[in-house]
Amino acid sequence: MGWIGAIIVGGFAGWIASKMMKADTGIFLNIFIGIVGSILANAILGFIGFVSTGGLLPSLIAGIGGAALLIAGYRAIKK
Repeated sequence: MGWIGAIIVGGFAGWIASKMMKADTGIFLNIFIGIVGSILANAILGFIGFVSTGGLLPSLIAGIGGAALLIAGYRAIKK
């Protein structure tokens, strides 16, 4: 997946995670959270032995999970 695909998938992942977590974030923060969350989730999953073969759906699922972790971590630090 190229840069444009990563931005699109990251945007969707960040948007879905922000809706799930009831976070009020904008489009650029959604894209950032989705991309960084996807990188974080793939690193964590790779560390425990799950390797993503790529593709749209695994990237989206990893991005949603990672973005939700980032939102939860931000909330924990904020309090």
